[in-house]
Amino acid sequence: MPEPAELVGYVIAGTRYLLPLLMLWVLARCLRSMLRERYEPETWAYLVDANGLRTPVNHWECIIGRSRSCDVVLSSQSVSRVHASLQRDGSGYWTVSDLRSRGGTFVNGDEAELLYPVRDGDVLDFAGEELVFQAVTRDEREWLERRRTAPGRFVGPGVTLLILTLFQAFLTLEFTVTAEEEYLVSICLAFLALIVLEWFCYLVMRSVRRSGFEPETIAFLLSTLGMSVAASSTPDDMFRQVLFLCIGVALFFILGWWLRDLRRVKAVRWLAALAAMGLLAVTVVLGEVRGGAGSWLNFGGFTVQPSELVKVLYIYTGAATLDRLFARRNLFVFIVFSAICVCALALMGDFGTALIFFTTFLVIAFMRSGSFATVFLAVGGAAMAGFLVLSVKPYVAQRFMTWGHAWEDVWDSGYQQTHAMSAAASGGLFGRGAGEGGLVNITAADTDMVFAVLSEELGLIVAVLAMFAVIALALFAVRNAAHGRSTFYVIAGCAAVSLMMIQMGLNVFGSLDILPFTGVTFPFVSKGGTSLISCWMLLAFVKATDTRRDASFVVSRDPKTPEDGGDEYEEEDEYEEEEEDYGGVPGEEGGI
Repeated sequence: MPEPAELVGYVIAGTRYLLPLLMLWVLARCLRSMLRERYEPETWAYLVDANGLRTPVNHWECIIGRSRSCDVVLSSQSVSRVHASLQRDGSGYWTVSDLRSRGGTFVNGDEAELLYPVRDGDVLDFAGEELVFQAVTRDEREWLERRRTAPGRFVGPGVTLLILTLFQAFLTLEFTVTAEEEYLVSICLAFLALIVLEWFCYLVMRSVRRSGFEPETIAFLLSTLGMSVAASSTPDDMFRQVLFLCIGVALFFILGWWLRDLRRVKAVRWLAALAAMGLLAVTVVLGEVRGGAGSWLNFGGFTVQPSELVKVLYIYTGAATLDRLFARRNLFVFIVFSAICVCALALMGDFGTALIFFTTFLVIAFMRSGSFATVFLAVGGAAMAGFLVLSVKPYVAQRFMTWGHAWEDVWDSGYQQTHAMSAAASGGLFGRGAGEGGLVNITAADTDMVFAVLSEELGLIVAVLAMFAVIALALFAVRNAAHGRSTFYVIAGCAAVSLMMIQMGLNVFGSLDILPFTGVTFPFVSKGGTSLISCWMLLAFVKATDTRRDASFVVSRDPKTPEDGGDEYEEEDEYEEEEEDYGGVPGEEGGI
C-alpha cells in the first residue's frame, strides 16, 4: 500500500496531465461553436430596384454608397462613395440621412437631409438610382428567424459546461492534497460555489430559451484559474473572492438587461460620462498609493480601484456617443472626454491603466471615423504626453529603464520580473501542481504576474491556453461585427475585447520583460475584486454582439415594429440633439 506522501504524488502527477487536456477540450468546443458554426444575418428590410432585385438590409444602421465598405453597395457612378445612412430605432421606425453626397438623397421626390422618415413602399432616390423600401413585417420576421441556425445544435453548451466542471473538480482535488488543513474547507467551498454559480447561470439561460453560453463558459474557465491563484496566494480570503465573483456575474446580467433597449442606453450616456469623471476625480483627491500609483480607495477594510469600473463607463459612453454615424461633433466630444480620463490616470501615476484607456480610445475612434489620420494624430499627442509622464514620474521612468535589463539588477529593479521568469520556467509544460508554487510569495504576484504563477503551478500549456481564451473572445466579437444589429453593440463589443487583449498583453509580456512592466491585471484571472467585476461587466458588451438565433439574452428576440402599435413617431423631439450635432461624414472615409 503506498505511503500518504506517495499518494499525494500520484494525485498531483495524474491531474497535472488531465488539466491541460480538459481545458483544451473546453476551449475547442467553445471555438467550434463560436467560430465554425454557420452565421445567418438578420434581415430587417429590403431595397428593391427597378428589376425587382431585392437587397436585404441586415443592420439597424446601414451605410449606402458606392464604396465596397458600405453595407448596401450601389454601382452607379453618380452615387457617392459614402452617400447616405438608413437607420432603424428600437420601435421599428426607419429614417434616412444624406451624408453630404454629391447627387443628394430623396424620399418620394422630397429632399432628405437628416433623419427623414421612411415607410414601407417609399421610393428612395440616391443620385438618380431609385430603390423601393420594403419593410419586413412581424410574420416575415418570424419566418426568417425560424430559418436561422441556433447555437448548440452541433456543440451542446451543457456538455461543454460539464467538461469545465470536471476541470474544476480535478483542480480542487489537487488543492485537497496540497493546501494547509486550516484552509482546506474554505478552498473546497469556494470551488463548489463557483460550480453552483455557473450551472445556475446556465439554467437561467435555458429557462429563457437562450442556447448560446460560450462566452460565459470561457469567462467561468478563466475565473476558475483566478480562483486557483487566490487559493495559492491568499487561501484565507476565498470568501471575498467568491463574493466579488457573484457581484460580477450579477452585474453582467443587469448590464445585459439594460443594453436590450438602445434608446434607454443612449439616454444616460452623459450621466455615465459624468460618473466616470466623478470616480476619477475622487480617486485623484483621496486615492491611496500602492505600487507607485495612487488609484486605490479604502472603504471599511475593502479596497477598490475605481479605474476598473471607469473602463466599463468609458466604453459605454464612447459607444453610445459615437454610434451616430452622421454626427461628427460627437468624435471631438469623445476625444475631450478621453483626454480627461487619461490625464486623471496620469495624475494618479497609473501608467498601465492610462495606456489601456488610450489604446481603447484608438479602437473606438477608428471604428467611428475610419480615418488613419485621426489615429496618427492621437498617437503623436500621446507620445508627447508619455514623454512628460516619464519626466515627472521617476518610478515610471525606472520601469522603462529596467525593460530588457531585468537580469542586470535581480535584487532591486528586476526583482519581480526575474523571479517571474524563473518560476515560469521551473513549471515546465505541466506545472509543479496547484498550490505548490513559490512565486505567490512575491509582492503582487497574484495580480501583476499571474501568467508566471499559472506557468509554475499548472504548467505553460494551461497558461498559454488562458491567453487563447481571451483571444477567442476577441475573435468572436470581431466575427460578430459583420452581423451586428447596431453600431453601438459592435463598437462596445470590439472595444471591450480590445481592452482585454491589451490588458492581457501588458500583463503577460510585462512580467516576462518583453514589454515594460506596467502592473496591470490579467482579465478574469488576476486576484482582485474590482478587476473581476469589471471583466464580467465588459463581457456583457461582448454578449451583445451575438446575433445568432436565441443566442444572447442581451439581444431582444422579438423587437418591435410600427405595426405593433409602438410609440408614435415624433421626429423633432426624438432627434433634436442629433440635428444640433450634425456635421456630415468625410466624403472618402466611411465609418463602421
